[in-house]
Amino acid sequence: MADSERTERGRCGVTNSSAPASMYMDLSGPPVYRSTTTAPVNIAVVKYWGKRDPKLNLATNPSLSVTLSQDDLRTLTTASCSAKFPKEDSLTLNGEPSDISGARTQACLRELRALRAKLEEADSSLPKLSELPLRIVTENNFPTAAGLASSAAGFAALVRAIADLYRLPNNPTELSVIARQGSGSACRSLFGGYVAWRDGTQEDGLDSKAVEVAPASHWPEMRALILVASAAKKGVSSTSGMQQTVATSGLFKQRVAEVVPKHMATIEEAIAKKDFASFAEVTMRDSNSFHATCADTYPPIFYMNDTSRAAVRAVEQINEKAGKTIAAYTFDAGPNAVIYFLEESAAAIVGTFYKVLSATEGWKDEAKSLSSEIELEETIAQILKGGVSRVIQTGVGEGPVKSNEHLVKPTGDPIIRKN
Repeated sequence: MADSERTERGRCGVTNSSAPASMYMDLSGPPVYRSTTTAPVNIAVVKYWGKRDPKLNLATNPSLSVTLSQDDLRTLTTASCSAKFPKEDSLTLNGEPSDISGARTQACLRELRALRAKLEEADSSLPKLSELPLRIVTENNFPTAAGLASSAAGFAALVRAIADLYRLPNNPTELSVIARQGSGSACRSLFGGYVAWRDGTQEDGLDSKAVEVAPASHWPEMRALILVASAAKKGVSSTSGMQQTVATSGLFKQRVAEVVPKHMATIEEAIAKKDFASFAEVTMRDSNSFHATCADTYPPIFYMNDTSRAAVRAVEQINEKAGKTIAAYTFDAGPNAVIYFLEESAAAIVGTFYKVLSATEGWKDEAKSLSSEIELEETIAQILKGGVSRVIQTGVGEGPVKSNEHLVKPTGDPIIRKN
């Protein structure tokens, strides 16, 4: 039984001493219903870039990502509703009021409310949650709008939290159709492990959804080291950049028609066989292809910077000195380097970067004990030292998780925590 239904019964004096605080009621006013979830960041290894329908966020090509551990990167969202709230829906992001009137967010809310309304129509005993204003409070434990897939985790958490609030069926693939309308890559954050977004062909977008290619448990040894090159908001948003690329890049058409289909087939096979060398080659080639189309856009878009390029060279040197491919770089629409590797190669990868960036924030204690004989060229090391502001050590992880760490009090008041 969800919080909302239990709370409704609490108005009649039914309480449970072992239940979380959200179950208790202020008997003097309307009930407050709430549900909280966490959602993960995902980093694509075959990139989504370009829309065949901007309104529905329908991709021009399929994509595939790795879901990262929520121990290190997560969005926490509480969705609540009550007749005591102001009539308009509201959203608080990282302690600040945020616009909830945008078409993308409204599309998600509209779809979720419609599904709840169907449940209420079928069962007249259910409270009319679909008619109540929403109060949504969300926070990230990582920089927002800096190329770390904050919108993906954000919309995934929003959709899953409201779906739980409304007691909708827990079907990640079907919910991914809704999350996709908020942020394309959000559909992939509704799953853990290795996730594909099938682009689909239907005009209504109902077949443009995410599916699990393999659970995290299939290849749990996958690790990621993120070099945060800039925590500032990026100059060209993903939405704007996609539109420019689709309209002006000659390379883009070839990428959609030839490059991505080949990459998808190869990397899905690599994941199935746990073939890291093949996984790594596709990951790096696809990142290069994506950024080449950005550079081919008119005017050109440059998400990578000198620090990003130094990270590429560092990975190339590590692989060369290891005598095989043990690391793979990839860059989303931002300058931050995401370096994938297997746990067995942690000493070579983490140890090498730690020697250069030991004074940088974010290292886990284990990094201090990992030693590597690999030395990066001094020029590359100096660029990394001057350009990397933070590191994040993480690995493959699970999908959204329901939580009792609410950001809305039982009274309905938001809990604002400054990061």
